[in-house]
Amino acid sequence: MSTSRRTVLAGAAAAGVAATAGLAGTGTAYAAAGKSPSRELFGRLADGTKVYRWTVANGGTRLKVLSYGGIVQSLEIPDRRGAAANISLGFDNLDDYVAKSPYFGALIGRYGNRIAKGRFTLDGRTYELPVNDGPNSLHGGDKGFDKHVWGVEPFSRGSDRGLVLRRTSPDGEMGYPGTLEMTVTYTLTARGDWRIDYEATTDRATVANLTSHTYFNLAGEGSGSIDGHTLEMAAARYTPVDATLIPTGELARVSGTPFDFRRAKAIGEQARVPHQQVLYGKGLDHNWVLDKGITTVPGYALTLTDPASGRVMKMYTTEPGMQFYSGNFLDGTLAGTSGRLYRQGDGLCLESQHFPDSPNQPSFPSTVLRPGTTYRSTTVHTFSAR
Repeated sequence: MSTSRRTVLAGAAAAGVAATAGLAGTGTAYAAAGKSPSRELFGRLADGTKVYRWTVANGGTRLKVLSYGGIVQSLEIPDRRGAAANISLGFDNLDDYVAKSPYFGALIGRYGNRIAKGRFTLDGRTYELPVNDGPNSLHGGDKGFDKHVWGVEPFSRGSDRGLVLRRTSPDGEMGYPGTLEMTVTYTLTARGDWRIDYEATTDRATVANLTSHTYFNLAGEGSGSIDGHTLEMAAARYTPVDATLIPTGELARVSGTPFDFRRAKAIGEQARVPHQQVLYGKGLDHNWVLDKGITTVPGYALTLTDPASGRVMKMYTTEPGMQFYSGNFLDGTLAGTSGRLYRQGDGLCLESQHFPDSPNQPSFPSTVLRPGTTYRSTTVHTFSAR
């Protein structure tokens, strides 16, 4: 990434952090004035809790976010002709998100991805987690951060528009130690970039790995398969998995495998190669080791392109890994916001993260968070058309 690009992203990240302060008055007043961001009632949970949908628009991008799970319910960007479409899979009602969502658009935590056998040891003590994915714990357990209502506050700072989401995860929630205080900031910039800034602190040693589980289809939600999308990823290695999708601990070279996206390739060509790792995941559902490693400002990770619409999404992140999931378990039983059924490969996820099962893999970058330190992570999505 060029020096100028790093400077822009570093400044943007700083602005996102600054935007989390002093919102109680001005943010609410701004929303009340009918400007972006704005909110509307989306539904009620069984206990009567209200769930709101917030809309943020800036730079040609429109983002709709639910207070339930911090869910990205819609993400609209223009194609090469200027026609906007929602490129995020999801539902048009709250009940479906509560009852049957495969993490559509959700904020994921306390630990994104899988932890083997729902167990890890920290400082000599073993912690047991809910097992909700075969023998393993996935995405924080059966009631992860995606299944809670978050506090939401809108902001307008300079040319940026966005939302600050806050939640406290109590000590022992889903088996995890420590009370985790979290702030997640969604920002749309004047150029239409979507930035996510994560921050968390704890009062006891714990593990943390937060991410976003948005399903993308750059041709538009409900338009069909993403097989024709091309992906370029700056990653020469990936983490092979066992039959339950837990990393073996190896950092394997992508050369000569379906995991080699160092130059842009059509996703469908790679996701259907009869390679043992692809068979395990019923497609691609693996963590790539980004060449850039852990960085203090977002570094280049990947470019996703839909040749038909011309839409292009690039991702920059501070994280060392990227989970690419090619929508293998969509089976035609879920109807999305368009009213069309989602079938296998109708969307894909690109989850910036630390590696799966890191608490049990001492050779992987650590996900331990201790009192007195702050968890910070930033991911930026840029959009264009050609």
